[in-house]
Amino acid sequence: MPAPGVTARARTAAGLTATARIRAVADGRGATALPLLAGEGPLALRRTRDRGGEAGVMLVGAMSAPLGGDHLTVEATAGPGARLALASAAATLALPGRGGEPARYDVRLALEDGASVRWLPEPLVSVRGSDLTVHTRTELAPTARLLLREEQVLGRTGEAPGLLRSRLTVALGGRPLLDQELACGPGAPGGWDGPAGLAGHRALGQLLVVDPAFAAAPPAARLLGEFAAVTPLAGPAVLVTALAPDALRLRELLDTALRTYGW
Repeated sequence: MPAPGVTARARTAAGLTATARIRAVADGRGATALPLLAGEGPLALRRTRDRGGEAGVMLVGAMSAPLGGDHLTVEATAGPGARLALASAAATLALPGRGGEPARYDVRLALEDGASVRWLPEPLVSVRGSDLTVHTRTELAPTARLLLREEQVLGRTGEAPGLLRSRLTVALGGRPLLDQELACGPGAPGGWDGPAGLAGHRALGQLLVVDPAFAAAPPAARLLGEFAAVTPLAGPAVLVTALAPDALRLRELLDTALRTYGW
């Protein structure tokens, strides 16, 4: 059964379609209110403890998803001055459907002037036989702050991965800040696992930090070990990308970057 407060959507032969919607607004007293917090099917939302005026929301999986054919969407809007922290309770498993249909997972974030959003989900695991396209799209006002982490693990322990296509697009003040795409697993363009690609690693991730404070003190480009790099972006923003043999080592690398560049 779905978790309390979650509207169930039937899974058909074509897959399940479900959307989670979040709206955060400054309440005028230094805190953030959530006038909209609605989930469907596997996308259950739970309010967590606020921290210093920042509202917390946890994405809790109410059923196995995404399966082949599913289309899941998370939409979050932060109004002027609102502060929002989004996380997930567990890793997301991309699973194969009965007929081998592809699945989609979309994340859409909109940040208005002075808003602050931290999107720190647990890893996405591409299970053997799955076919998933993930697209994260973010639009920020010039004075907004964003902290976004993505972690992808190719296969469970001792398992080959499925096909994973991932794209991240970010616009700041109506202008493109970042647009990158990758594809891994069976059916991806050749060389994805070669020396110029993942070089045999099975965990990859990135941390994007957009902060107006970087205009006065932009981070410098540097390496964080052999397979992690810090890249300043014109924005002002910084992108940290990392490869690792497993999810634990990947998290360690991104946590180091989070302590340095996050808030």
